[in-house]
Amino acid sequence: MAMSVGGGGDERPMSDINTTPLVDVMLVLLIIFLIAVPVVLQSVDVELPKVEFEPTTTKPENINLAVRGAPDGSCEVYWNLTRVNSQELLDRAVDNLKGVVARLGNNVTPDDIPEVHIRGDVNTPYKCIGGTVYQMQQAGFIKVGFISEPPAGTGGRRA
Repeated sequence: MAMSVGGGGDERPMSDINTTPLVDVMLVLLIIFLIAVPVVLQSVDVELPKVEFEPTTTKPENINLAVRGAPDGSCEVYWNLTRVNSQELLDRAVDNLKGVVARLGNNVTPDDIPEVHIRGDVNTPYKCIGGTVYQMQQAGFIKVGFISEPPAGTGGRRA
């Protein structure tokens, strides 16, 4: 600690902030968090899938759905360009699968069932997307996928 005693003719009070206690407290907090964070971040070890962009192969029998949230909080679902409510979506999906079974007979394999491609607006609430997936699964569709745009500048590849 330095103390100025008399003389010099400069009688202004010292206005510099002493940062030493602040640095000491910050170092102690840093050490505490370095020890505490690994304890808090325990999780089950899982191997996450590697994501890679694959161009969509559009087949005429695939079902294209668009989902977005309405301003009033409800959900808007479009089968191709026709807006449908949840009951109409289920009815159309069941009718579509009945048509596949009628066309192929009892020899229907999972590969014969059309895919469902869902395009969801980025601002759509999850309840709308999840409800659409649920309805299509209730109807009996096995393959439900999402259409998205690859990140710009990656050439379509993600790892």
